[in-house]
Amino acid sequence: MASISSLGIGSGLDLNGLLDQLNDAERGKLEPIEQQIESQQVQLSAYGELQGALSGFQGAVSALNDPSLFQSLSADVSGEAVQAAAGSDASPGRYDVEVQTLASAGSYATARLEGIETLDDVVVSGGGELQLQFAHADNEGGESLPISIAADSTLEDVRDAINAEQTGVSASIVNDGEGYRLALMSNETGQEASITGMDWDDVTLADGVGFSDTATAVDNLGNDAQLTVNGIEISSASNQVEGAIQDVTLSLTQEGSSTVNVERDTRAVREAVAGFVEAYNSFKGTTGELTAFDSETGQAGELLGDSALRTVESRLRADLAGGVAQGGGEEGALAMLADVGISLQLDGTLALDEDRLNLVISEDMDALGEFFAGNDETPGMAGQLNETLGQLMSSNGVVENSISGAENRIESLVDRYGRMEQSINATIERYRTQFGQLDSMIANMNQTSAYLTEQFDMMNAQLGRD
Repeated sequence: MASISSLGIGSGLDLNGLLDQLNDAERGKLEPIEQQIESQQVQLSAYGELQGALSGFQGAVSALNDPSLFQSLSADVSGEAVQAAAGSDASPGRYDVEVQTLASAGSYATARLEGIETLDDVVVSGGGELQLQFAHADNEGGESLPISIAADSTLEDVRDAINAEQTGVSASIVNDGEGYRLALMSNETGQEASITGMDWDDVTLADGVGFSDTATAVDNLGNDAQLTVNGIEISSASNQVEGAIQDVTLSLTQEGSSTVNVERDTRAVREAVAGFVEAYNSFKGTTGELTAFDSETGQAGELLGDSALRTVESRLRADLAGGVAQGGGEEGALAMLADVGISLQLDGTLALDEDRLNLVISEDMDALGEFFAGNDETPGMAGQLNETLGQLMSSNGVVENSISGAENRIESLVDRYGRMEQSINATIERYRTQFGQLDSMIANMNQTSAYLTEQFDMMNAQLGRD
């Protein structure tokens, strides 16, 4: 069969051009399917934007649905002597803190070692146990900890052996200008954690090596922190003081005075409510773009008229406008968003009256917490919205169903596109075969015509001579 590049050679017809035109005409049948696929992909992307906007709003709703938010406390500190962090069980109040002494870690340095010139020189010729002595006596009932020292150990080997054990100290080597010392620093502050000495009796020092009688050991005992809270004297081995004030951690930073005020964390509540309003307005902004219509250009949003989006907006609007059943219907109870300073605008967005919110926070934080987070019997506004959002975004909710529907339609259209493309290719191949046959037939006819013409010309020439 003649190839497409040779079509028309025998007949002189532009069969290649005709075949191209037929191919273009057949493939034109694919354009509506391509447009439908593109439309569904755009819609799928729009559903993804809607889902993202709902997730953002759900995060803000979840923050307000947490009762602990309205019970959280903060510690406001004036003065630079301490920093403070309050837990949920702290008691609101004012606490005057006076720091007399900061906790410090103890240190110990051996007497200068004589008889060694470099750190490569052997210090211990006969191995044994080096005893570290502490101020406390809680190490297996004794006042010291043994450190195994190998024979022929240098001062660096001794240091490394101490650091390899969980001794509560860090060892280093110090050169005081005339020789080497082994220095140890307690890892924890406080008097009881202080290292007070070292016993070398169980190890054998190398020949010529000994401790100086003049450059003796240096022992600095660690200190406990000393402070008062509202005049009550407190001692702490650490500069992190817990328990002096119920569920408040004091971080001592310097000697001096500070005042710690433990109070309700109103800022966190204000930020959570403002975040709720902003997240909903962001959601409304997204839906507004998805349903917009430009009358001048005729351009419509991807989800204009979409039933799923209408359902989402309708259910959320119903929750926001419906309020909550709180306070047993008592006069003055918080029941509507407007009661806490949030109003629903004509364009569907929310507006926050900060003065009204601050008044509610200052007068009745518990009522505000019950309005948003509910109680053991009934959910609050955030609880209602959280349940609605969970239903809308669940695996069988309206949003996921819309996404699945778009994905299924795309898959069906892609299958349809593939089947039609195969049909078109088969049709074009059939045309190519038929054109090849036509080309061959016309070529044969042309050859026959040329032959007959030649024969007639020869006969005419013969008759003319006769």
